[in-house]
Amino acid sequence: MPALNRVQLIGYLGKDPEARFTPTGKQVANFRMAITNRWKSGEETKEYTEWVNIEAWGRLGEICQQYLHKGSLAYIEGRLKTDRVEDKGETKYYTKVVALGLQMLDRKPTEEPVAAVEEAPAEYEA
Repeated sequence: MPALNRVQLIGYLGKDPEARFTPTGKQVANFRMAITNRWKSGEETKEYTEWVNIEAWGRLGEICQQYLHKGSLAYIEGRLKTDRVEDKGETKYYTKVVALGLQMLDRKPTEEPVAAVEEAPAEYEA
């Protein structure tokens, strides 16, 4: 049976992307996005914010670090990935989105939106 692992998000960055290099020299940028849902309950408007960890590799990571900052509005397309970490004998799981595409939605009225798409290297696919 075929499988699909695709995520599409529009949200605001909670802080500037942090970039680092792996021991093999590949660049990766990490940041968090806030995705807020709003709805009406009677006369009252309610909201809930979900914080999502994002990881962008290679050239896409460079673009994120260079052009995105805290408060930026962005569209991210990617896939879910869960990391398993052993911490003091306890297994913890962390789910994140590995970004495969980006569209920056913050722009001046006369500019076109900037888009970047890059597939993650095969070695990072689960």
